[in-house]
Amino acid sequence: MPHRTISGLLALALCVGQQALAIPNLRTADICDRAAQRAATSEGVPLEVLHAITRVETGRAIDGRLSPWPWAINVEGKGFWFKSEFEAKSYVFNIFKAGKRSFDIGCFQINYRWHGKAFRSIDAMFDPDENATYAARFLKDHYAELGSWTAAAGAYHSRTPHLAQTYSDRFQRVLAQLDYNETRAIASRYPFTGSASPLIPLRADQAPAGALRSLMPATGSASAFISFN
Repeated sequence: MPHRTISGLLALALCVGQQALAIPNLRTADICDRAAQRAATSEGVPLEVLHAITRVETGRAIDGRLSPWPWAINVEGKGFWFKSEFEAKSYVFNIFKAGKRSFDIGCFQINYRWHGKAFRSIDAMFDPDENATYAARFLKDHYAELGSWTAAAGAYHSRTPHLAQTYSDRFQRVLAQLDYNETRAIASRYPFTGSASPLIPLRADQAPAGALRSLMPATGSASAFISFN
């Protein structure tokens, strides 16, 4: 893949003081469900499939419910939940600057190394709608090939049979536990407008300052996430 430059750098001087405000947890979690709703409609993928995938990828317990998280990053098997878009983008800026290219971004954890060329920029990969739409198209292609959404979910994660099977089993468990009335209500509660804001670097640290606590998603995802609260 050719070298791709992170967008938004020209605006850094204007944006250094503009930290993205941390939206209350449930409202932030709703961002992924609303993006999934729009992608399901535009791409013809069942909404419950996208709801399950985003929870398998980024699920965290919020008020007793398994909820997705848009500002999740996974770097070579180590994952992070950031409390805001600003912190997530800052972290990616730092690891990109340090030479990392294999990292997963956003609601559907799209990998930059393998899928970055499908987006205009890393900023675009962060945008929940673009992230969800790409995931929906990818799943739809696998469904056309394999004939079931469960198999498509496994292939979404890996083409290695045992890894795909483990993932599809997890997908089925999450799918079975979804309260569709609840998730549909969540998906229509809050609007999400506009694309993601430009990347803003903090420091060349490996992670922002703050207390960390290790959490394993209730779905038993392949890697634990670290929550920055």
